[in-house]
Amino acid sequence: MITPNKPNFGLIIVGDEILSGKRADKHMPKLIELLAKRGLSLSYAQYVGDDPSRITHTLREAFQSGDIVFSCGGIGATPDDHTRQCAAKALGLEMRLHPTAEGFIRKRIQDQALESGLPYEPDHPNHIHRLNMGVFPVGADIVPNPYNNIAGFQCSTQDLAVLAQHPWARVYFVPGFPVMAWPMMEWVLDTYCAPWFDMSAWLEKSVIVFGAMEAALTPIMIDLEKAFEGVKVFSLPSVDHPEFGRHIELGVKGRPELAKPAYESMLKKLHEFGASIGPELVR
Repeated sequence: MITPNKPNFGLIIVGDEILSGKRADKHMPKLIELLAKRGLSLSYAQYVGDDPSRITHTLREAFQSGDIVFSCGGIGATPDDHTRQCAAKALGLEMRLHPTAEGFIRKRIQDQALESGLPYEPDHPNHIHRLNMGVFPVGADIVPNPYNNIAGFQCSTQDLAVLAQHPWARVYFVPGFPVMAWPMMEWVLDTYCAPWFDMSAWLEKSVIVFGAMEAALTPIMIDLEKAFEGVKVFSLPSVDHPEFGRHIELGVKGRPELAKPAYESMLKKLHEFGASIGPELVR
C-alpha cells in the first residue's frame, strides 16, 4: 500500500570543482534514474561551493524542509572538506567520533597495512587523522559505504514540529565519488523509502510539434492543467535539433489514469489548432 503522504526528494552537491567546471556533475542524473526505477522523482537540486557559511545555510534549509535530501561531497578529512562540520553547525550540535564509523575506519587501515606488508600502527598520526572521517554530529546514524567501508552519515532536524508533520525528514550525507555515492544512495532508498515505491505512479507522454511557437501553444497547456488537476503539462522548445529542426516537444506527465486522457485531449486540441505533429514519445 502506498503511504498517503509522499516526501519530496532533494539533492545538494557540494564542491568548488563543480562550479568551476573542473568536474561535471554526474549525481543528479543518477539520482533521477534511481528514483525513477522506484516510481519516485527528484523535486529539486542545489549546487554549493566549498564555502562553510553557504554550506551551513543550505543544510539548515534542507533540515527544515521536511524532505528527504541527499548531500554529495565534502565529508572527507582534508582542509577543503566542510560538510560534516557544517551539518553540525546547522543543527546546533556538537561533533563526536561515531563508534561504528571508527570501527570501519580502523578495520580499513588494518586491512591496508596487511595488504602492503606493513605493520599496523593504530596510533600513528596519519591514522588518527583519518578517524576524522567518522566524526559526525552527535546522534547521527551511519550510511554504509560498500566500496571502502568509510561510512557516510544521516541526520534529522532537531525541530520537533517539522518531524511531527514529516517524520521521514532527513539529510543523507555521502561522498562525492560516484563509485561510493551511488550504491549508498540506492541503499538509503531501499532501506528507508520502500513504502513510497510505486512503479505505476508516473507516466510521461509527449509529441513533437513542428514549427510552432510556445506562446501559441500556451492556451492549450493552461486548458489541460485546468481540466486535468494533478497533471503537469510541459513544453521543451528546440531551434537546431539535428533531426527535427525547430520544434517543441509538448507533453503531459502524472499518474497514468490522469495522464492518458490528458494526452488524448492534448492531441485533439493540437489537431484542432492545425499543428504539424511528429513522433510521439513515452517515458
